[in-house]
Amino acid sequence: MLDLDRYPLDQPGSPEWQAMVTAAKAGLGRDGLFNLVGLMRPEAVEATLDHVRPRMATESFNHSRWHNIYFKDEVDGLAPDDPALTKVETANHTLCHDQMQGTALDQLYNWAPFMEFLAVVMDQPQLFVMDDPLSGLNVLEYRDGEALNWHFDRSIFTTTLLLQAPKGGGVFEYAQNLRSDDDPNHSGIADLLQGRMTPTQMPQDAGTLNVFLGRNTAHRVSRIKGDRSRIVAVLAHYDRPGARFSPSEQMGFFGRTA
Repeated sequence: MLDLDRYPLDQPGSPEWQAMVTAAKAGLGRDGLFNLVGLMRPEAVEATLDHVRPRMATESFNHSRWHNIYFKDEVDGLAPDDPALTKVETANHTLCHDQMQGTALDQLYNWAPFMEFLAVVMDQPQLFVMDDPLSGLNVLEYRDGEALNWHFDRSIFTTTLLLQAPKGGGVFEYAQNLRSDDDPNHSGIADLLQGRMTPTQMPQDAGTLNVFLGRNTAHRVSRIKGDRSRIVAVLAHYDRPGARFSPSEQMGFFGRTA
């Protein structure tokens, strides 16, 4: 399933594993992200897509909403018409964890060596899967004309694995450290939203795992163009056991409750 020759996740403490950890930490410090290009082997990617595609067509939840970059109706210090509160549209189709049971992604999400690697890279004593049958592992599809628009993450880090790249558009873009805990930088956010700032682009290939620090780095996936969609898995681990979404969060993200 995984290219463990290139990425020895199954050999914690070995010199090769430690070199992988060092490189990942360097990427986070320099760029706010790191990639494991080709972590999932092509045959495992295709097997996963064989599972995902028919379910996306018949079982997925179509999640479409207009929002500002903060996902908040009001922000202290900003007038309702401030350009930093410009609304953008996000639309995608979602499969939940209970629809991915037994797949390669499910095995990766629950694999202890994978969580150990992420914990060491993120300087956490331990990471845990979510205690939630819907979240934790989700697969998102963005079709022609759809996009994941500008936002900040709530979590410290986000882990994704790209399963299918589109023919056009669908590029991951970000503005690193656009704000900080001490400086909301509303004017810089307005510049980004109104096109006066050029974000960094990061093309990705299928099978690539990405870990991203998105709490203060604005990011999006540009609008898809063409008949091949962008399909990406999101794997959420927490620094405490028992994490789960509330029923209202489940309904908002997935259209149903557990």
